[in-house]
Amino acid sequence: MAFDEYCLQQLSSDAPLFYLWQNAPAVIVGQNQNVYAEVNLPYLEQHGIQLARRVTGGGAVYHDLQNLNFSFVSQLRDLDTDVSFLLDLVVQALRRLGVPATFSGRNDILVEGHKVGGTAKRVWHDRLMVHGTLMYDVDIPTLIEALGTPQSKLTAKGIASVRSRVGNLRQLLPQCPDVQSFRDLLHEQLAGADAEFILDDHQLHSIVQLAAQKFATWQWNYGLSPIGTFTKQQHFACGTIEVRLCIEKGILTAISFGGDFLGNYSPAPLAAALIGTRFEHDALLTVLQQNPVERFFDQLTNNQFLQFILS
Repeated sequence: MAFDEYCLQQLSSDAPLFYLWQNAPAVIVGQNQNVYAEVNLPYLEQHGIQLARRVTGGGAVYHDLQNLNFSFVSQLRDLDTDVSFLLDLVVQALRRLGVPATFSGRNDILVEGHKVGGTAKRVWHDRLMVHGTLMYDVDIPTLIEALGTPQSKLTAKGIASVRSRVGNLRQLLPQCPDVQSFRDLLHEQLAGADAEFILDDHQLHSIVQLAAQKFATWQWNYGLSPIGTFTKQQHFACGTIEVRLCIEKGILTAISFGGDFLGNYSPAPLAAALIGTRFEHDALLTVLQQNPVERFFDQLTNNQFLQFILS
C-alpha cells in the first residue's frame, strides 16, 4: 500500500509506470470502509492474516500468494478515458492469453459472469493510479471466511462490499501451471518491451518509512472506520446476554446490555467504563481487569466476554 502511494505521489515520470505484485495472506479494505462491518477480524487474528487499508475506494478483497495484483500510475489527461484505456490493457492481455475477460460497468473483471478481479482508482493532483487484483488460484474458502462477519447483525455507514460470485483463472490458463508462469506471461503482454524504472536506496527507505508511519498504524487501518452499530446475543451459564454496540473510528462509543442473565450488580457501570475504549482485545481487557465481568454476569469470565463481543 505504501509502495502504491509513493509511486502516485513521489515518482515523477512522463511515461506511465506499471508493475505486478503479490501479498502474503491479507485482507485489503477500501479507504472508506468500516473494518468491523467488512472483515472477520477474529478469523484474521487466528490465521495470521494481515489487515491493510488502501488509498483507493471500493470493497474489501482477500489476497494470498495465488493472487496477482497490478498497478498503473500515469499522468492524468481525461479521467474516464485514461481509466478505461488502462483497464482495457489488462482485459486485452487476458484475452490474448485465451481468457474471455470483460470489464463490468463498476469495477470488476469478469469471465462468463464470474468475478476474477476487482479494480480501484485514485487521483492525486495531475496523476492517476489504477490498480486491481487477478485471482489465479486464490483460496476461496479462506476468502469467504475472512470477509464474513458471522454471528452479528451489523450495519455500517461505510461502503459495504458487493458480495459477488467469484472464480479463479487457473483452469482457463492451461499454459500457466503456476502463478509465476502467469505473472511472467502477463508481464510480457503488458510491459515486455518497456524500460525498467529502478528505485534507489533512498526511495526504498522512504517507502519503508511510509509503511511504518502510516499504513501499518492502528489509526489508519482501524481508526478510519465510519460509524458501525451491531447487536448480538449468546447464551451463557448466567442466562442470555444481548449486547448493542456502536463503534466510530475504532472507538467504542456506546454499549448496552439486555437479556435474562443473572448478576450481582447492574452492568451499567461496566458499560460506562468501556465507552471511549479502542475496540480491540488488549485495550478492552485493560478495562475489564478493573471491572471484572463476573460482578455483572454470574460465572462469566473476562475472556469469555471478550470472545463474545469481538467474534
